[in-house]
Amino acid sequence: MEEENSLIKIRKDKLNEIRSELNINPFPYNYTVTHHSSEIIKNFDDSAPSEAEVSAAGRIMTVREMGKASFCTIQDRDGRIQIYVAINNVGEQNYKLFKKLDIGDIIGVKGTVKKTKTGEISIFATSLTLLSKSIRPLPVVKEKDGEVFDAFADKELRYRNRHVDLIVTPGVKETFIKRIAIIKHIKKILDGKGFYEVETPVLQPLYGGASASPFTSRHNALDMTLYLRISLEPYLKRLIVGGFDRVYEIGKCFRNEGIDRTHNPEFTMLELYQSYADFTDMMAITEEIIEQTAIAITGGTTIAYEGKEINLKTPWRRLKVVDALKEYAGLDVMAMSDADLAAEVKKTGAEIKGDFIWGLAIDELFKQLVEEKLVQPVFITHHPVETTPLCKPDYSDERFLQRFELFINATEIANAYSESNDPVFQRTTLYEQSLRRSVDEEAPPMDENFVQAIETGMPPTGGLGIGIDRVVMLLTGETSIRDVLLFPTMRPQD
Repeated sequence: MEEENSLIKIRKDKLNEIRSELNINPFPYNYTVTHHSSEIIKNFDDSAPSEAEVSAAGRIMTVREMGKASFCTIQDRDGRIQIYVAINNVGEQNYKLFKKLDIGDIIGVKGTVKKTKTGEISIFATSLTLLSKSIRPLPVVKEKDGEVFDAFADKELRYRNRHVDLIVTPGVKETFIKRIAIIKHIKKILDGKGFYEVETPVLQPLYGGASASPFTSRHNALDMTLYLRISLEPYLKRLIVGGFDRVYEIGKCFRNEGIDRTHNPEFTMLELYQSYADFTDMMAITEEIIEQTAIAITGGTTIAYEGKEINLKTPWRRLKVVDALKEYAGLDVMAMSDADLAAEVKKTGAEIKGDFIWGLAIDELFKQLVEEKLVQPVFITHHPVETTPLCKPDYSDERFLQRFELFINATEIANAYSESNDPVFQRTTLYEQSLRRSVDEEAPPMDENFVQAIETGMPPTGGLGIGIDRVVMLLTGETSIRDVLLFPTMRPQD
């Protein structure tokens, strides 16, 4: 800390000298940029170097001072380019300014593009403009006795200082550029299918659409409790009732839960609903979204992830929950008694809150014994009816639902239903679920207004939710959700 404070003092002294001795404003209002580093390098013609002047701007990342001629490297939005600064070209005043610059400062450079004697494409500066003086030093890689020490290797430090991470850590910015591209491509697919992109309330008087603990707030003027939404579902379904036959939203959801490799309290979901469709239609849309987005981002359907090769070529496997338990865990749950099921759940170390419920026991066994084994894409279908109150039972066996979860690399990527539109069934199941709040704090409350919307009449509807953050992890090769969130939630510093 003392070293940092001393460096900051030195930089502040330079800042004052630039102002007082050189009479230069170190924080001007604007600067005209005509070219960026990548296009300068790409368009350079060695056989006929252009004498036309370019104007570039960026952050100084390296400096080499050599008397009356020096070099620096600037980093702009596209990459890096070397700058040659000679007193004979920029003048004495500009060169004095250059001598007071530090790594991290942002400058504007005008000049011509040539190759140096070492063959590096560079801007030969004719003028320099200081655009922002950095008084806080960037972390740098240090070497001592042949060993490299990276002052910014600690990932927690990087997450807390993402602005610095984006500057100094190779590949971080590219990950987030890919995230932007992924979301754009998904929207392009859905827009092309006639879906309307909509916005629904983030602050809600009641929460629902999932089992989770909400974040609670207070509206002073109305003197009422509000909740950050845990799902996009309740209001999107109201739009289906209102006559929007195809709607989607890509937005933030909030769940007051733990933090791990695939969970953050604030995360991004895609939810879509299509009238006159069912969960099989949602399978087709899911396959198209992920396969086509993978091709657009990675160039193909085969990706390497955590040392495994994952094939995203469609169609993907369909497997019922009970069949998955038989195949991966050797359990024929349909032939087991309640006591046997309870004993198997206990063996896993898990527990079911409240009284024993057959479907929840099967669901828990699946989570504990099967999920981690699902590497290649697979639709796990026909979950027990007790797991989901907003889904239609399967017409062939009403103990199970027309629902699927998509698993890739042992991670749930998507969840979809043939949505329940029977208002009597809906009212009963939501009420029964709300009664579990006495033993399960994550059970959502009864939402009378939502039920009344369904009572108005909702057409047969297929609904789909896709975890955007997890898709980004998959297609960028990142293994932690924090690496695909610009500003992940962090614990308080000591």
